[in-house]
Amino acid sequence: MAHIPDGLLSLPVLAGGWVATGGLAAWSLRRLREETIPTTAVMAAVFFSVSLVAVPVGPSSVHLLLAGLMGLMIGPLTVPAVMVGLALQALMFGFGGLLSLGVNTLNIALPGVVAGLLLGPLVGRAAPARAAVLAALGAALAVLATGGGVALALALSSPDYLPSARVLLLTYLPLMAAEALITGFAVHFLKRVRPEALAGGDRP
Repeated sequence: MAHIPDGLLSLPVLAGGWVATGGLAAWSLRRLREETIPTTAVMAAVFFSVSLVAVPVGPSSVHLLLAGLMGLMIGPLTVPAVMVGLALQALMFGFGGLLSLGVNTLNIALPGVVAGLLLGPLVGRAAPARAAVLAALGAALAVLATGGGVALALALSSPDYLPSARVLLLTYLPLMAAEALITGFAVHFLKRVRPEALAGGDRP
């Protein structure tokens, strides 16, 4: 459950999420240029589509995020791509919520941005096989960070959520493996046929 619905989080957590996401969005949008708009839009559409498909895991459910892949391809622009995707899901399908949009964007997009900034230069210089391994590692860690962010947001909102937050974090383990495989294969393919796609939105 990366889409935390409205009504679960406390006001301070909601406000903190909006402040942090607003700052990230302002920083990332400064890097949006005409030539990066198509790729950003495509990645937003991919995120919107894949994260609608939820798979039950234990008491919760998980869905693909692809934040690690987005971080490698569009860098900081992952933030507006995720925010637009989440906003449309909330408005059209009731996934997540508009009040929790700040927290949800922060939990999903920030790990992808960090993975892209840290691993992007290494992936760019590496051979396809090594790049795939690095990307898979980054994707898995991004999922783990998202799960940690969701659990932290719930735990900070109410101590009553703490047991559920611990169980929820465990449900992200299968997703880590799935995202690592998908991202690794995608990066290996892109390194062979279109390495410039991994420019990370021309990261600074």
